[in-house]
Amino acid sequence: MSRPFAPLRPPVSQPARVIRPRIEPGRRVVAVSDIHGNLPFLKGLLDAVRFSPADVLILVGDLLEKGRDSLATLRYVMELGRTHTVYPLCGNCDHIDQTFLSGPGMDEALWPVLSQFWRERSVLLQMGAELGLAPRRQSDLPALRAALLEHFPRETGFLLSLPTILEAGNFLFVHGGVPREDDLEGLDAYECMKNDDFRGQGRSFRKWVVVGHWPVTLYDPHIQRSAPLIDHDRRIASIDGGCVLKVDGQLNALIVPDVYGEALDWAWYDGLDQATALDPQAPSADPVNIRWSDSVVEVLEEEGDCVRVRHPSTGRTLWVPRDFVRLRPDGRTHTEDATDYLLPVAPGDRLSLVRRTQRGLLVKKEGTTGWYHGRIRI
Repeated sequence: MSRPFAPLRPPVSQPARVIRPRIEPGRRVVAVSDIHGNLPFLKGLLDAVRFSPADVLILVGDLLEKGRDSLATLRYVMELGRTHTVYPLCGNCDHIDQTFLSGPGMDEALWPVLSQFWRERSVLLQMGAELGLAPRRQSDLPALRAALLEHFPRETGFLLSLPTILEAGNFLFVHGGVPREDDLEGLDAYECMKNDDFRGQGRSFRKWVVVGHWPVTLYDPHIQRSAPLIDHDRRIASIDGGCVLKVDGQLNALIVPDVYGEALDWAWYDGLDQATALDPQAPSADPVNIRWSDSVVEVLEEEGDCVRVRHPSTGRTLWVPRDFVRLRPDGRTHTEDATDYLLPVAPGDRLSLVRRTQRGLLVKKEGTTGWYHGRIRI
């Protein structure tokens, strides 16, 4: 979610592509966002929800990029669509791929993203690698684009055809967000995909608006969380669990039993080792959640596998795992998302193990991350 590169907004506004498939009443919909090329998580989540041909899968954007299995994920979803009902939508990361494949107009802005940030995690460069092509400079991009369009017509055609919004029954599915519910075709496609802090804009809707893009933990300065935020009053469901981007990230599925109804449920997969809590623990008061947008810290002391840091913007000090802290290109010390929260835990609770440290266990319980100082059974 950092902003190290030039804006990637297309120079010409493009209208949102809207699809309105007929989904039969009572047919279960499974909505997943922000897979980011993490194929094991996608497979694990679909197994967890027992996804079948009787269901509908809606992929709410950012299917690819930032994950090492981007090309394999693309091909898996394409193959899944042969036997199951799958509706993939375009996210801002997928839109970068669309922009590249559509022509050279944005090559100057795209080159730093491909060469410095995504690199081998880019579906474009992964396809190029299969052809023995490894662009070394911006001037190599036209040849890469031509080769991908020629040799991967199915994959590139799939990417170029991704719609922006899916409307069905009482639900709108869109990667970033929408400013209104009517005249959807009149909306700007990029603004629907790259819509930061959608929940913070104060909007409410008649239909449910299901979005990804903005990891849910960014909305809470106190509690570090990955579980979907489901706001029944404003009818917004934000489901990006930080898959690939966060150390404790998970892939969420919003489960809609009937798009003409109101019921919602959710499931998740995080690939972490599981444990059972043996001891009770009360929650701590006034925790802090250090997030990517405000992650600069000062190192105060080191002890074993942990570091005590001060967070200048809040004045708080806390212990974090040593591998969370690193010097970044801006010359400052940053931490991964970090918290001092002591989770409320009861004996028998199931926990995901994020980190084992000398100062305790960093764990997740039902999508909330915090510290646990009790005993566990694996």
